[in-house]
Amino acid sequence: MEKRKSLDRKDRQLLAILQREGRLPNAELARRVHLSPSPCLERVRRLEQLGYIHDYVARLDAGLLDMAQIVFIQVRLDQKNLAVFNEFRSHIRDMPEVQECHMMAGEFDYLLKVRVPDVGAYRELLGTRLDTLPGVVHTVSHVVIDEVKSSTALPLPETDEQRD
Repeated sequence: MEKRKSLDRKDRQLLAILQREGRLPNAELARRVHLSPSPCLERVRRLEQLGYIHDYVARLDAGLLDMAQIVFIQVRLDQKNLAVFNEFRSHIRDMPEVQECHMMAGEFDYLLKVRVPDVGAYRELLGTRLDTLPGVVHTVSHVVIDEVKSSTALPLPETDEQRD
């Protein structure tokens, strides 16, 4: 609650720009939000300290790196207890192909987003590593045919930057 109260329109503008262009020089960032460079840098540092900005990353081209195949995998575990969940999570964190892992409510326990070179590599991952994890009793896979939209940007309340 405290974090939300501390964001004004300039902060939201900064966040909107930085999540699209994290390498933007401070002088250009300041120009876009109509601040001088020093106060702009202070605001960015404050947003980092408050935890709004976790890090700055480069988005890589999965196709050029031979990791274009995306598969979503629903995973059901045999037991619903903390020890089984923690063991599963521990194994998943060690699998670099797993880009995202979400605990779910409903028919299955986890939803994974996996990136691999091709369907053969996916079959290998599923058969030798994922299906053999302790507690895994059922998986359902959904192979992506076409990635229509992929974004890391969070929707923010409208800012002047978004209107321009």
